[in-house]
Parts: sequence; C-alpha cells; structure tokens
Amino acid sequence: MKIFDSHCHLDDNSFAKDLAAVIERARRAGVARMMTIGVNQQTSLQAVALAQSHSGIYASVGIHPHDVKNCSAAIVQDLVNLAENEKVRAWGEMGLDFNRMYSPRPAQERWLEKQLESAAALDLAMIFHERDSNGRFLEILKGQKLAAIKGVVHCFSGSRHELDQYLALGLHIGITGILTIKSRGAQLRQLVCGIPSDRLVVETDAPYLVPAPQKNRIRRNEPAFVKSVLLKLAAVRHEDPEKFAKTIWDNTCRLYGLEA
Repeated sequence: MKIFDSHCHLDDNSFAKDLAAVIERARRAGVARMMTIGVNQQTSLQAVALAQSHSGIYASVGIHPHDVKNCSAAIVQDLVNLAENEKVRAWGEMGLDFNRMYSPRPAQERWLEKQLESAAALDLAMIFHERDSNGRFLEILKGQKLAAIKGVVHCFSGSRHELDQYLALGLHIGITGILTIKSRGAQLRQLVCGIPSDRLVVETDAPYLVPAPQKNRIRRNEPAFVKSVLLKLAAVRHEDPEKFAKTIWDNTCRLYGLEA
C-alpha cells in the first residue's frame, strides 16, 4: 500500500527536533510521498528547501488568507520565481477565511484573485483554504471563467451544496482526520460516500488535526497517521483498502503532475 499525504506542514516548529524520525515513521507506514505546504514567503522557501533535501517530498508555494495582510506584488513575483523549482508542484494554500479574520476581507479577496492568476499561468495545481466565506470563495472561483480548475479543497468540512459546486468546478476534495472523529466527523462521513472516487485525496494537515485512534494518545499529527484517514475513508465507503489506496495514490499523483 503506497500512500501520498497530500497536505502537511513539515516546516512547523514542532518538527524541528525530530523531522528525520517523522519522515522515517511515514516511510514505514507506507507514506511514500508528501506535499509540504507554503503559507507565506518564508514557509514557501522552507517547503522548497525541504523538498529538495528529501526524495518523495514535494512543495507548494503560496500565501494563506491569514498572511495576505502582508502580501505585495513583489512577494507574489518571488513565489512565481520560486515555483520554477522542479519540486514545486502546487500553489497554495490560498483562499478565504472569514472566521478568524487575521487579514482584512478586501486583502483576502484581492490576493486570492492575484494568486489564482499566477497559479493558472504556471499551470500548477491549486490548494484552497475556505472557512465561513458564505459563498464568496465560490463566487471568486467561478469568476475565473475556467471550464475546470486543477486543484483541491483542503480539509473539506462543508455542506452538500458546497461539495456539489466544488465537484462541478473539477476540484478534488481533501479529507483529513476529522473524518475519524466520532461527533465532529459525522456529517463528513455521510458526504464522502457521494464523492466520485477519482476526486478524493487524503491528508494530515500535520501537525494539526490528529486522527483517531492516534488522537487518544498523541497531540501532534504527522504524515504517518494519514494511513488512519485512508483506512477510515475506505471503511466508510465500503471499499477494499488496497484497491482504494491505489485509486487515492493515482488521484494525488495526477493532481500534482507526478508519475504514479
């Protein structure tokens, strides 16, 4: 069983002392590839450096909605230049977050649109973050007037209506450890059964969102635990785990433009 953790943050300070061991545990769990995510200029640089230093690790570059208050045209251009690296396979995570509002709404919307333009010009997969945008995120995506968008809605936990619209836009759906949590994941467990198998990818969002059963004894998530997400997703959908793992692997490699 080969697994691809489609979204993690290996540059996080919580991994500073034992990153090599974290990567080794992932390998032993069958996690052959990982996408480490940039959320601002500094973490994008760190993500690319990590990817260059390890086989099977790839990087994204981008500005998270929490960080766009400090964004500029020069920073976006620096990320465009950074994306020339062969280990960069995606742009993001980018999007809208109207829940915490760490960046003003006008800045979030402006820099989402600018990043969409840059990612499209580079033909990179797009990694999206959406929280409480009340339809504005979808409105901006549809405003791009693309027949389909090569990208993924990271950590999906939305409604059936939102899911249907994401699928109509051609997007993949990222499933995290939320799926494994008894109460919090109840609605998600219902929705995942209706997602076409070729649109699903799994992720940890490590070091966040520890899945069960690890959640009962460990506070920090890591890529090895994506196997728990995959197995739970297969069980909920009544899929054969080995065959389903191959489908998810192929989906993620295709999304990020990699040979399966």
